Amino acid sequence: MRVWRWVFPAVLAVSTAVTGTLAAQHGVARSNMDTTCAPCRDFFEFANGAWLKSATIPPAYTNIGAARELVDRNNDALREVLDAAAAAGDTARDSAAQRVGAFYGSCMDSVAVDRAGSEPIAGALRDIAAIATKDDVQAEIARLLQVGIFAPFYFSSEADPKQSTRNIGQLYQSGLGLPDRDYYLKTDPASDSLRQSYVAHVARTLALVGTAPPAARQEADRVLALETALAESSMTLTAQRDPAAVYHKLTVPDLAAIAPAIAWPAFFAALGVPSLAAPGATLDVSQPAFLRQVNAQIATASLDTWRAYFRWHLADQLAPSLSAAFFDEHFRFQSSLEGVVTPLPRWKRCAAATDHALGEALGQAYVAREFPAASKARVLEIVNNLQSAFASHIRQLAWLGDSTKARAVVKLSALAKQIGYPDKWRDYTALVVQQSNPYGVNVLRARAFEAARQRAKIGAPVDRGEWFMTAPTVNAYYSPTNNEITFPAGILRPPYFDPEADEAVNYGAIGAIIGHEMTHGFDDQGRQYDAGGNLHNWWTLDDARRFTARAARVVAQFDGYLVVDTFHVNGALTLGENIADLGGLSIAFDALERWLATHPRTVIDGFTPEQRFFLGYAQGWRSLTRPEVLRLRALTDPHSPPRWRVNGPLSNLPAFARAFGCAAGDSMVRADSVRAEVW
Repeated sequence: MRVWRWVFPAVLAVSTAVTGTLAAQHGVARSNMDTTCAPCRDFFEFANGAWLKSATIPPAYTNIGAARELVDRNNDALREVLDAAAAAGDTARDSAAQRVGAFYGSCMDSVAVDRAGSEPIAGALRDIAAIATKDDVQAEIARLLQVGIFAPFYFSSEADPKQSTRNIGQLYQSGLGLPDRDYYLKTDPASDSLRQSYVAHVARTLALVGTAPPAARQEADRVLALETALAESSMTLTAQRDPAAVYHKLTVPDLAAIAPAIAWPAFFAALGVPSLAAPGATLDVSQPAFLRQVNAQIATASLDTWRAYFRWHLADQLAPSLSAAFFDEHFRFQSSLEGVVTPLPRWKRCAAATDHALGEALGQAYVAREFPAASKARVLEIVNNLQSAFASHIRQLAWLGDSTKARAVVKLSALAKQIGYPDKWRDYTALVVQQSNPYGVNVLRARAFEAARQRAKIGAPVDRGEWFMTAPTVNAYYSPTNNEITFPAGILRPPYFDPEADEAVNYGAIGAIIGHEMTHGFDDQGRQYDAGGNLHNWWTLDDARRFTARAARVVAQFDGYLVVDTFHVNGALTLGENIADLGGLSIAFDALERWLATHPRTVIDGFTPEQRFFLGYAQGWRSLTRPEVLRLRALTDPHSPPRWRVNGPLSNLPAFARAFGCAAGDSMVRADSVRAEVW
């Protein structure tokens, strides 16, 4: 699954009392602004400064802001559905409601969860303890994959990037317990201290599954050594941004030549993918060098090391669904990475887990409550207006040759649009969950259901109607292999889309997000896929060179932005998102100007429509984030921090400078010699 999202996945935030007030506001919130800060000096501060001065991050949250508040409002709406479904429990007549209620209810029963302890994973732990040969290591990798635990590699289905109408199997690097490869390889004191804390955390977790403490520490050291070897052979996040670099369609015999320690036909047969057991079968081996390292470790690492490694990844990934001892240990280490002080309330954790496991069953109830047909129709109208404006942009670009322009317009015209919710909801009939089960058992069953659903797609036609986000999600995405944009109902609410706000604010808020996702089809990654979603070069050599030169300006600009302490934005890692922000704003602004050509240009609260457009955009990025999370995201997140997602692209736009009377030399006006402009 290759999709590019609009924001870093949101978590629950702030109280209902606060969000209720915000939900009542429509359009620009003047109370959040700091008008003592000149808009041409720091527009993020101008739009959000008063709020930033008074905002505090609650102990359980990594950040607060507009997106987090909307997530919280959405979950408040879902809580009534979840509580009612849980009250009905296993007696509910509606099968979808029964599954939702059973899953959520078993999660909410903390007494039963603690009583079960580690029993939900006891059988899996026995399988690991019984590993006696290298063949058993292979069998255990397959067993863990069947419940969605990717150790040491990821295996699932994807649309074939070069034959996008068919699904193929995909092997991808995985298997690390720390957030990224660099956490294992950096040699500074802070990184060394974090690794020591990680080893202690692994040891305590292994002790919880029955390993004596002295042996647990030795096993944790083995886990770190194995994961470090995997990290050394892992591609960097920046290198993974090149679609061609992570696509290697190989036959099963080719794969066997790379990693002969695994009997691949038997392995795929055990996974229930018999089509890949055939000698001529093909799949995408995204990082062959990583698979060679896995092969080396299977051949050389001790069975004790592999048993410890498997126990750790099983216990770590299931810890949130096990007893308080597991949850607390898991939370303590995560809090050291993210800076949170207390866990989220249990109902919020259970709501998120239910959305993850049964998102489309839960989404049906959410849509019925929160997303009227009129909102879908109005958003689709905005989407179509932006699509038309983008086509005009492309045709008028002086730097792009005629043949590439023509193909770009064809690709844009073929763009599929998914708004609000799927046309057909997912069938969960094969997933059996019961409220009387221990919560961990229901989690394992849900994970197995989804892993099997993904594997079953291998060799089948791509379902272009499938969604990769649930309806209540506050996010959006572009799929390059489907050439489609998707906007769940969860994000189509204030402050991003507000039926009661003026159109200038809506175009600045949701319009810029829509334009952002459209532009992903033409960023440094998306431009490599054609109108049918195939990884295929449709650019002339000269046009590709000109694109690369323009993209380099974007990289240089964002490399200069400080995130926190000494951490800077990684301009290469964030390039696609930064291009999409810049293009999305330009397209949405032009679409608004087209709309204004046939509607009154009303000044509201002292602001012109153009000014309200940019304020709507900037206030959608209102956010305050813990420094620990900013450090983490500087290393791992392909998105720039909110401040730079506002000031960065706006400083390149002449339309912004005109709207607020900014002049050359102002901080929000980049000189022509360095101004970044792609689409």
